Amino acid sequence: MLKTRVGVVRGGPSNEYEVSLKTGAHILNALSKEKYQVRDILIDRAGGWYVDGREIQIGKLPAIIDVAVNALHGEYGEDGGFQRDLDRIGLPYTGSGAFGSSAATNKLFAKNLFVENNINTPEVCIIEPEEDPSARAYELFRNFMPPYVVKPVSSGSSVGVFIVRTKDDLQSAITNAREFSDIVLVEEYIKGREITCGVIDGENATHALHPVEIIIPDDYTFFDYDFKYSGKAEEICPAHITPEKEREIQKMAVTAHNALGLQHYSRSDFIISSRGIFLLETNSLPGMTAESLFPKELKAADMEVGEFLDHVIELAMR
Repeated sequence: MLKTRVGVVRGGPSNEYEVSLKTGAHILNALSKEKYQVRDILIDRAGGWYVDGREIQIGKLPAIIDVAVNALHGEYGEDGGFQRDLDRIGLPYTGSGAFGSSAATNKLFAKNLFVENNINTPEVCIIEPEEDPSARAYELFRNFMPPYVVKPVSSGSSVGVFIVRTKDDLQSAITNAREFSDIVLVEEYIKGREITCGVIDGENATHALHPVEIIIPDDYTFFDYDFKYSGKAEEICPAHITPEKEREIQKMAVTAHNALGLQHYSRSDFIISSRGIFLLETNSLPGMTAESLFPKELKAADMEVGEFLDHVIELAMR
């Protein structure tokens, strides 16, 4: 019996290169060597493609693999670029397609879709590229109560995200966030419990996993990039919330997944506050490192990472 030829694609040009290497390594270890002929595919920071250490042109991939497992993060891997390139050469891949990936990466576009689908999400103000950070910070500080969450319109893993409380810090955060995206969003800060919830596509429907609660020490402001991969957060799965809140979060996660046109799997981040449950954003390609949240949700559902990979590979090859 011929084994399915699977290429695990990791690395890439984004500032999440190192995390992608870890995700890819975790996936390579979890894939069944009895079922698959596995190839390690690296995209370097300059965009060059390498298979088992040898450089290759992307157009030749269909000759050596049957399906690609997308273990990339951030720019190119999550924003639709990778997906469009593989669509062009006719190679199946795991995860969402080009449109859904692009929609989820653009936080403003995604937020508008959430609102259209009656999903509760924080209010937001848009800072356009031509607007002066000082003037906009002054205007926002006069009209909206701090604290504020400042974030680039397109970035993952909380890269370029700041929580600020003063006008000067707001101006500085807008300037710094522009290093990652021309358009910057300033959201209202929602205080509450941090919850995340993954979903997986099934045969005929999308199924939600048990939510995870993320508890961070008092000396950390929020679950930022460095802290996410430090292993220092307390992560409780299933989250200690009421069955009613769990069902509401799961329903919101499935609705967001479908509204964005995502495929195979995703993970949405929430805040449970005194004002209700708020959806912050949806990640179309959740991390799969040993410290990542999605594998913990799989474990709570009595599913091994290898079983999950079997499932999404099958979905991709259909």
